[in-house]
Amino acid sequence: MSVFRWPARVYWEDTDGGGIVYYANYLRFLERSRTEWLRSLGFSQQQMAREPGVLFMVVNLSVDYHGPARLDDELLITCEPRVDGAVCMRFAQRILRGAEPAPLVTAEVRVACVDARTLRPTKLPEPLRLVLNSPLEGHPAS
Repeated sequence: MSVFRWPARVYWEDTDGGGIVYYANYLRFLERSRTEWLRSLGFSQQQMAREPGVLFMVVNLSVDYHGPARLDDELLITCEPRVDGAVCMRFAQRILRGAEPAPLVTAEVRVACVDARTLRPTKLPEPLRLVLNSPLEGHPAS
């Protein structure tokens, strides 16, 4: 899979009193990017919770902060997914300001697939696994 890119802007609710993004709010940008990546492939988290009855839970997260984002900055959040066993996916993610090459944030996120009723680990849905393992990207398996 190639790198997925999702644009966002920093709003007041993302910042602290000094107009700088509060450190925990970077996690929201990372989460939204992963959700938009799924949506770009034709998968809705809400629909997946109903059928086939799966949710995705962050089980491990490593974040490095390299510089601050500020109020009204245009950000680009990247998401590079890969399968990590039968149950998990890993995402290499970055947050950049506009076209600047140096990331403000780098993160490695491990997400587990769980049964929506029991919250017990379960295999990644086959249509998603096919897309993740496919050399052709951007279209869910039919």
